[in-house]
Amino acid sequence: MGIKNYINTVRYYLKKEEIEELPIFSQAGNLDDSKIFTSPFTGMQFVLIPAGKFEMGSPFEVKGRSDSESPVHKVTIQNSFYLGRSAVTQKQWEKIMKNNPSHFKGEDRPVEMVSWEDAQKFVTKLNDKEGTDKYRLPSEAEWEYACRAGTQTRCFFGEDESKLNEYAWHAGNSGAKTHAVGRKKPNPWGLYDIHGNVWEWVQDEWHDNYKGAPSDGSVWEEGNRVYRVSRGCSWLCDTGFCRSAGRFKREPESCFANLGFRLLREL
Repeated sequence: MGIKNYINTVRYYLKKEEIEELPIFSQAGNLDDSKIFTSPFTGMQFVLIPAGKFEMGSPFEVKGRSDSESPVHKVTIQNSFYLGRSAVTQKQWEKIMKNNPSHFKGEDRPVEMVSWEDAQKFVTKLNDKEGTDKYRLPSEAEWEYACRAGTQTRCFFGEDESKLNEYAWHAGNSGAKTHAVGRKKPNPWGLYDIHGNVWEWVQDEWHDNYKGAPSDGSVWEEGNRVYRVSRGCSWLCDTGFCRSAGRFKREPESCFANLGFRLLREL
């Protein structure tokens, strides 16, 4: 059954508000199956991100930028990796953790109300379940590299902020809540909700700027141990915050209804 027929069938049986929470992964057919890895235990899908180089951070002329995004610096991602097509969903979280802390309930919505420490526990348990050590949070550099998907513009789709509605749930269109993953268009590398829906924890400790940042894309530790980094913005953010270089510091024990995480799987 084609996706259009599927949607029409669902529309016949369900109310509109229920339809709006169904995940679509609307452009899944554009991805080569060889570039997707599926977690055998959770069913979580990961997209292959190729090795490469990019300019991390934002130049001074970018509207809404923060000084924490300076200086712009070259980063080389030496090894390809897999990154979750979306943030971890509540269904996937429950499969591992046997609970659901989320404020906005829905199995295909991103899990939220989870701390950085909670995300670490999820990673440990998932690795144990699958007998591997390859799952982890991405580094901040890996996250931004994957978000940009070969672009250096304000957002991966360009400079036109008005296009954000096509790609992200933000304060202007979210209805003050999360939404099922995969409802919006993906970035050029097949990643959904990389702007908006929920902020996403990454592994790094917080640094006030990029002076001395590693150039190889590795996790940057030895910073301010009081804070960790989140990326991507959320349903609560104004459009000006939803940029590829945007970043925010949080205490690792923080739990909010607009904060989740996306996993990386090493090759």
